[in-house]
Amino acid sequence: MERSLTTNPTFFGDVARQMELGPRVEELLRTPRRELRVQVPIERDDGTVVSFRGFLVQHDSSRGPMKGGVRCTRNLSGADVGELASLMTWKNALLNLPFGGSACGIAVEPRLLSLHEWERLIRAFVHRIHDVIGPQRDVYGPDMNTGGQVMAWMMDEYSKLHGHTPAVVTGKPIELYGTHGHRAAGGRGVALVTASVLAQDGTQLEGTSVAVQGFGQVGRAAALALFQKGAKIVAVSDSRGGIFRADGLHIPSLIEHKSGTGRVAGFPGADSLTQSDLLALDVNVLLPAATGGVLHRGNAQDVRARWVIEAANAPVTVEADAALRERGVTVVPDILANGGGAAVSYLEWVQNQQQHRWSEERVLSELDTLLNTAVQTVLEVSRNKQVPLRTAAYMVAVGRVGRATVLRGL
Repeated sequence: MERSLTTNPTFFGDVARQMELGPRVEELLRTPRRELRVQVPIERDDGTVVSFRGFLVQHDSSRGPMKGGVRCTRNLSGADVGELASLMTWKNALLNLPFGGSACGIAVEPRLLSLHEWERLIRAFVHRIHDVIGPQRDVYGPDMNTGGQVMAWMMDEYSKLHGHTPAVVTGKPIELYGTHGHRAAGGRGVALVTASVLAQDGTQLEGTSVAVQGFGQVGRAAALALFQKGAKIVAVSDSRGGIFRADGLHIPSLIEHKSGTGRVAGFPGADSLTQSDLLALDVNVLLPAATGGVLHRGNAQDVRARWVIEAANAPVTVEADAALRERGVTVVPDILANGGGAAVSYLEWVQNQQQHRWSEERVLSELDTLLNTAVQTVLEVSRNKQVPLRTAAYMVAVGRVGRATVLRGL
């Protein structure tokens, strides 16, 4: 089994040794502060009782309250949640947000539940974890198969137990203490980081060919933001197929098509292609935006893109990362490339704490400042130390967490 890049001991150990953290600090940064596994029983609509497995991992709190996402997938495991929690520690530190990292979720396929069953499950899960989360302890936002409605249920259930507490979760509907700019944040971040990295290599984003693997919430937002900045999106895929058009796809029309049909396949004027074909296209930028591990030992040699932008979490395995680097492909790591969602979640939390709502213009301005600062810091470290972008990003993030850990006292 290939290794992900978030918690891989070889990769983390290499970075830790380059930074001379020492074995004691290195071990502290590897080890989660808390791991929970809970049973979440609910009564189904037909009166039967079924129980689901829930997980929560709080990885690090040295820089502030922990912050992560809620993921609900059929085969979710404690190891998956631990990996995501670790990733959030480094992502929040890289963006210089006052958060540590965490993650939680339920092993369930939401589409197999009715709406009422789904709501009962989410509320029951909150009852299992409410005493270890909170706006100054551990804050959650949406991840795979969760969204604004789930965040609303979580906020409501937590508030029943602890009093009105909108800041316990982020990604809420705008009508229920959410923030302006949330929908645009992920895609805006991907486009901003992509443009900055290409500019560093003397390439303009306008007219640059891009292939987007995954057209869910992240991929759709990223494709639209890149299209609006003048990039030429020549290929897009989802779980049900892919499409290609050499002179570029009109992304707003494709979004309408996807909303109406549930798939990108069949979009007028485009040819069909498989996901494996898409990953091997001769394009400037490849943007994996679906799930982890899509680029691996078996297909890394097929990639012909010059830049791979990790819009999803951990889409490139350790083995694929090494193979791409050897071939001169620049990989922009997930903790930088998809940081827009984490940044705007922080901005929502700040507004909730202030009991005030900012304009969309202010939110997007603050978002751009956070992302621009992070990407320029990583590019500078990469240049000065002559290391890949992923190594540079982790050196910044691990250094910040390590210093905070030591300063607080071991």
